[in-house]
Amino acid sequence: MLHETRREGVFAYLYTGPEALFCSFDCHYSTLEDALEDWAGEVEGLTELGDPLPGCQHDCPLPVRVKGRDRGASQWGQYEILENGEWKDFTP
Repeated sequence: MLHETRREGVFAYLYTGPEALFCSFDCHYSTLEDALEDWAGEVEGLTELGDPLPGCQHDCPLPVRVKGRDRGASQWGQYEILENGEWKDFTP
């Protein structure tokens, strides 16, 4: 997954397989062109996703965040997902 930001450049998130929800490694690039050039031949088409919701994981295509992050009390390794406008416990 490639994630372009306005301030930080572009991140390439790498996954262990097509079903993985979180990346296992990431790379940083100054521009989208640099990222695309580096991964030319490795990517079979791109699907554009919207920006992640505030506080959500940038490397996950679903609206998932670290539990407690919204209150400044992050519980690392525990997650919640937004479903039907409500945050619910989530186990990847």
